[in-house]
Amino acid sequence: MYRIIGADGKIYGPVAADQLRRWLAEGRANAQTQTFAEGAPEWKPLGALPEFAGHCTPPIPPMIRPLLPGTSTAGQLPRTNSYATAGLIFGILSWACCCGFPFNILGLVFSLVGLSQINRRPELYEGRGLAIGGVILSAASLVLTFGMMLLNLAFNPPNIVWHFRRF
Repeated sequence: MYRIIGADGKIYGPVAADQLRRWLAEGRANAQTQTFAEGAPEWKPLGALPEFAGHCTPPIPPMIRPLLPGTSTAGQLPRTNSYATAGLIFGILSWACCCGFPFNILGLVFSLVGLSQINRRPELYEGRGLAIGGVILSAASLVLTFGMMLLNLAFNPPNIVWHFRRF
């Protein structure tokens, strides 16, 4: 005769070995179910008792269907975002060229698009530092370009003469 501890924590039994085999077949007990055999010194897993070892089958794992192409990014290594890389390159070019224009605008746009994509899909993209570097370089170049234009206008005002006609 045997006693078992059910999944609900209650003790069931005493039951005969045949009844315990039926519970195993029905899935009401398994190899990990704690069992106390009459005359045994302690509780043991049902699968550890030799008379039930052949009846305890391992649980069947659930069937996993193949993923459809493009449905998951699991298992893919994150790759560096191309927009972030292009933004950094344009940011560097904006400092290498004398006026920086149009590279500073392009660097700012590409870096912001790359940063947006990285924030939206962090498991797929990396390169946040590249995008931030591109934003900083491009924005600083843009500010410097406009500042130099304003200084140029302040010290060299355009020679615009308005002629008013009298009727």
